[in-house]
This record gives sequence, C-alpha cells and structure tokens, in this order.
Amino acid sequence: MKDQVTEWAKELQSLAQAGLWYGKDDFDKERYRRIRQIAAEMMAERTGLPLEKVTGLFCGEQGYQTPKVDTRAAIFREGKILLVRERSGKWSLPGGWCDFDLSPAENTVKEAKEEAGLDVEPVRLIAVQDRAKHNDPPYAYGVVKIFYLCRILSGQFEANLETSASAYFSENDLPPLAEEECSAQQIGMCFQAHQDETWTAQFD
Repeated sequence: MKDQVTEWAKELQSLAQAGLWYGKDDFDKERYRRIRQIAAEMMAERTGLPLEKVTGLFCGEQGYQTPKVDTRAAIFREGKILLVRERSGKWSLPGGWCDFDLSPAENTVKEAKEEAGLDVEPVRLIAVQDRAKHNDPPYAYGVVKIFYLCRILSGQFEANLETSASAYFSENDLPPLAEEECSAQQIGMCFQAHQDETWTAQFD
C-alpha cells in the first residue's frame, strides 16, 4: 500500500528537479534546491533511511526526472530457477540497472554473465513492471523492472564483486530473498511464464 507522504515527497522532488533544469532565475533555482532538500528530509523521516543516502538519491541527478530501468533474467534448468546470492546474503534473479548504451535485452545478457557467469539468450519477454506496485521498501525514484525468460548457451558461476554463489531453486523452496529487487510473487510469475508456451507479457 502506498504511503501518501512518501508519494508527496517524490512528487516534490520531481517538480524541484525539473525547476532546477528548466529555470533561468537564480533566486528561483535556490528555492527549488530548498524544496528538493525538504523532500529528501521528508523521505528520510518517513522511511528511516539516513538523510545522506536519501539526499544522494534525491539530489544527485539533473534534467527532467524519468524512471530508472532494471532488468532481470529468469533462467531455468530442470524445472528450477537460477538465483544468485548477493553480498547481503540474500538471493535474487540476476540483474541490475540498465547501462545507458545497452538495450534492456542486451543488459540482461550482460548482467547474467557478470552475476551468474552464464552466457544467455533472452527468448521471451515476461513482464514490464512499475517497481512501486510490486516491491518494498519504496524507493525515492521510479523504477521500471523488465523480466526476460532466458536460455543458457554456456558458462558457469564464478564468485565476483556482486554475488558470492548461484543455485537453482524450486518455486516452493526459495531461499531468503532480496525483496527490494525481486519478490516471491515475481519469481512465481517467472515460473508461470516458463511453463506456459502461450505466455503473454504482463505490464503495468
């Protein structure tokens, strides 16, 4: 359920960022900076996150605010899904922020290689989701999450800076998840897409 105060804070931040980008008057820009700082303080107070972290998220970008893009690879073997263990000790689908010079599908291939050591080929679009509708805790910015069903071509896992292990899991025996990145419901959706040859991509 959305918290109205955090939604107001995000809207204020977005308006202030746009004002800073398009505004011409120095006095107005100073007011926009203060509005953006107030929005960060509101978000920190409401979520319990450190003000420094929220300020970095809220005040570090320029231009008209748009959502970030996050891609995830759903990789199956013998009816089980591949998850990677992050440095936090929790598990998620291989994936991450989309690089500016890669398409979402290309980014999915890159992330699977980096985090799982696998060369994969995206074969089906599973879903395009608004993160705010599916994952907690709320983020200070919008995120579009894109899930692809992928086929393994080659490779094997190697420990790296982002993940410390990989393993395959059944839908009813999932490990502790990094819920902010992928929930049990989202993994369940990936199982459904894998099992249904007529799957139609879902979207928000």
